[in-house]
Amino acid sequence: MTLNTAFGSKFWTVALVGAFVGAQVACSSPENGEGTGGTAPSAGGASSGGTSSSGGSVSFGGGTTSGGAPMGGSGLGGTTSAGGTTSMGGTTSMGGTTSAGGASGGATMQGGAPSTGGTMMSGGAGGVASGGAAAGGGGFDPCPATGDCKVLPLGDSITFGTPSDNGGYRVELFSKAVMDNKHITFVGSRSNGPGMVAGKPFPKGNEGYPGQTISQLDAKSTTTQALKDMPHIVLVHLGTNDMYMSPAGADERLGKLIDKLVAALPNSLIAVATIIPFPQGASAVMTYNSKIPGVVMARASAGKHVILVDQFKNFPTSELGDGVHPNDSAGYPRMGRVWYAAIKDYLH
Repeated sequence: MTLNTAFGSKFWTVALVGAFVGAQVACSSPENGEGTGGTAPSAGGASSGGTSSSGGSVSFGGGTTSGGAPMGGSGLGGTTSAGGTTSMGGTTSMGGTTSAGGASGGATMQGGAPSTGGTMMSGGAGGVASGGAAAGGGGFDPCPATGDCKVLPLGDSITFGTPSDNGGYRVELFSKAVMDNKHITFVGSRSNGPGMVAGKPFPKGNEGYPGQTISQLDAKSTTTQALKDMPHIVLVHLGTNDMYMSPAGADERLGKLIDKLVAALPNSLIAVATIIPFPQGASAVMTYNSKIPGVVMARASAGKHVILVDQFKNFPTSELGDGVHPNDSAGYPRMGRVWYAAIKDYLH
């Protein structure tokens, strides 16, 4: 699903792609460490139509439905060619909101051809395919032309890197950037991680607070201490603790936090993730994750630099080291790769 919005005199694009509501995915236990075991089928239902001529088929949903109904009603339809001659749209998007686009009547894609992973790319100012494929480039450019792009990891213990507290997903994200000769550093008032990664000193900054809910992080997220370095990109993975404490209204609380970040950092990119699974709160996670695209779309359509990143998709419980948090060998590296794919085209 691609949404084009005007920002100043330029158009930028946010592609909300990838089915976090995809095939049967196992979930982890609550962030406080209570409860283990079990897997839950993800909500999904019908595969949305359309194929990408150079990127393979695109599926929104699929697999086994939870409760017998596909999430968000009808899928995204249409067939998209590599040249972008037909927009994805015309039917109902996830969450029941009419998708942007309709028939484009031969408009050329701003970002060129689809990505090799089968996810249609939309470039321009802010196009990002959630789940690990990214487009970007022209238009909106939050990172400086020279020097490091300052990235603020914001969230709970999964951002901090619990249980080892050795950098979490930030290690793989930094390693991928270094290998691609991208200039990146992490900022934040908290610190942990290894001394060296990929032959370079590892930047240990983050704003990860174990056990914290959205409301608790909201009080910290825009403080002078948290944003003192004025980050160019903010990575938000937050809400796991809400799923067993107070899941109702979590999406609204997330939206308020995003609004505060946007107001404090109007020229920065806010990348908002669906949360990884856990079994004890499987139903709450599915409900919450299903609403996050709408939260992001509402801000993007208002011209804000907010994108969706799908951290839920294809995350197996076998990569949860303690049944709650990703392990250092596979789970956190998986998250790091997804984050990197989402922001790499904004880095220099």
